Amino acid sequence: MSGGTRKPRAGTSRQTGAPTIADVAKLAGVSLMTVSRVINAEANVRDATREAVQAAIVKLNYAPNRAARRLAGAVQLRIGLFYSNPSEAYLSAFLLGSLDQASRSDIQLVVQHADPHHNASEVARRFIESGVDGIILPPPLCDSREVLDLLAAAGVPTIAVATGSQPDHVASVSIDDRGAAREMTEHLLRLGHERIGFIIGDPNLAASGERLEGYREALRARDIVPDDALIAQGYFTYRSGLDAAEQLLEIGDPPSAIFASNDDMAAATVAVAHRRGMDVPGDLTVVGFDDSALATTIWPELTTIHQPIAEMSRAAMQLLITMLQSRRNGGTAPPQHQVLDYTLVRRQSDAAPRRRPRPSVRKVD
Repeated sequence: MSGGTRKPRAGTSRQTGAPTIADVAKLAGVSLMTVSRVINAEANVRDATREAVQAAIVKLNYAPNRAARRLAGAVQLRIGLFYSNPSEAYLSAFLLGSLDQASRSDIQLVVQHADPHHNASEVARRFIESGVDGIILPPPLCDSREVLDLLAAAGVPTIAVATGSQPDHVASVSIDDRGAAREMTEHLLRLGHERIGFIIGDPNLAASGERLEGYREALRARDIVPDDALIAQGYFTYRSGLDAAEQLLEIGDPPSAIFASNDDMAAATVAVAHRRGMDVPGDLTVVGFDDSALATTIWPELTTIHQPIAEMSRAAMQLLITMLQSRRNGGTAPPQHQVLDYTLVRRQSDAAPRRRPRPSVRKVD
């Protein structure tokens, strides 16, 4: 082989700078106009074609040129993210997904916080007046009837994320919370656990009730009558998880496993077990829900339900963009409800229950 400069093969081009819209079109096998329609979130593009273009954009790490889009007459959309989630781990994953999709779609993302228990509707009203084109509601605001009614009355397109109720008049992105909780409980039953404690999430969130029902369904399927003494109320916060775990471990016949409705409360349960001198999972199996960053930053790492939080926020953003573009083009369509897949992720916090008597431990104040 000679040491001369190798010529590019036929049909290939040398990448000399940032990828262009032509590169995206070539990789996706579509026209430049089709790529432009996808970037501008126009409704008259087939789903398969849209997915192919979006895959090419991701693979090439293509960023639309804003100046060129303005010259072409494209109007940048302003989408609001209205949140009040108490879990920093959940919120971080949600924000990362939203920001990533907003950047890829050249959307201006406006973020607004509200206390769900104090004047959330007033903050929502001011948010609407700021001129956002549409709003994304992660939990728990996704189930706030007051906020949803206000947005509906104002005619603001809205996406409710991770809601367990899926109202007919509001588009939504979620997972099967009941099915996921049922699968996790079945997993614990297969390990040999029969006394399984459950920590409920925020009672104002529909998904909390769905997860509780999934837990109960799995027990009933094994002819185990759910014991109210094994169910404790939490609020999706670490603090509430500490209180709930203490309550469950104080009863006369404590559970051999505790299933918490999110990773924050599961991490708190692990902390309580360690403070009591218990080994996890030797003395107590602990599992969670969400698969947030917290699940792999504590010891032992949590067995949990992977809820694709970032993917759900991206899907919500894309769904809202499509709705807004269709609306600008004069189209109307019933709200869509997308259900994404979940996964049971097994790590180090679960094991079969010990068959010997548990050691007597004294509560440390």
